[in-house]
Amino acid sequence: MHIEMVEVGPRDGLQNEAVIVSTDDKLALIARLIDAGSRRLEVASFVNPRRVPQMADAEAVCAGLPYRPDVTYIGLVMNARGAERALETRIDQLGAVCVSTDSFAAANQGQTSDESVEVACDIIAKARAAGRTGQVTIAGSFGCPFEGEVSEDRIVAMAERLATATPVEIALADTIGVAGPGAVHRLVSRVRVAIAPIPVRIHLHNTRNTGLANVWAAVEAGVRTVDASLGGLGGCPFAPGAAGNVPTEDVVYMLDRSGMATGLDLDKLLAANAWFADVMGKQLPGMVSRAGRFPKAA
Repeated sequence: MHIEMVEVGPRDGLQNEAVIVSTDDKLALIARLIDAGSRRLEVASFVNPRRVPQMADAEAVCAGLPYRPDVTYIGLVMNARGAERALETRIDQLGAVCVSTDSFAAANQGQTSDESVEVACDIIAKARAAGRTGQVTIAGSFGCPFEGEVSEDRIVAMAERLATATPVEIALADTIGVAGPGAVHRLVSRVRVAIAPIPVRIHLHNTRNTGLANVWAAVEAGVRTVDASLGGLGGCPFAPGAAGNVPTEDVVYMLDRSGMATGLDLDKLLAANAWFADVMGKQLPGMVSRAGRFPKAA
């Protein structure tokens, strides 16, 4: 079985960090990730730089991306203006975001939940009209930092509406890391049925140390595309308590040891982790980078 990995470290991994990583270091990170086998990477977000200063160099990053026809570069966009900015660059795919509750949607992008769904559908249409592709993530699919529990029925209904815009996939995001494996398996299964044949992607945070278990549950429920961030960096600046993504190296190790292929080179990922820890000035949260691979020889 092959599991596609979407590397979100250059965007989601950095947007909540106090350190402002230079454009050159972002491009060096992207190059190392591609060398390790990454073929889909979220490289920037086209948002208001006053709100997310870590992403202020989105256009500069895109201008420096290596030409790789085998690599899909993804840009996160929240609104029509962001889509226009992204489409002026070499971004291959627009990643829209809608939010499960009104309170979170207001904090994240100044909209109601229903408005965020409609904007996401419009972004997908803009991408298609420009000859690009579009996908969408439902943030807060398993819980909201402001309103608490979120109904599964609500997420299924949002996914059904989004499916009418025919995105290449719909992602369920545990933005604040509150899900357990049972909930992940159940919601993934329901959404897969509701939006077939559009695939479901999963985006999980490891805030409460359930991230890897939730990845496994999603894969068992039929997910074949998983978001992860080198070293487990990441978080949402507009979601109180949101911590890092599942670490790319840890997910790859788990899947490799389970006989599932990812196309990623674990040793190169660990080397990229060591290099990027120096850039960030701290040890990154992932566990495999601390314990080392097993067996030791590749």
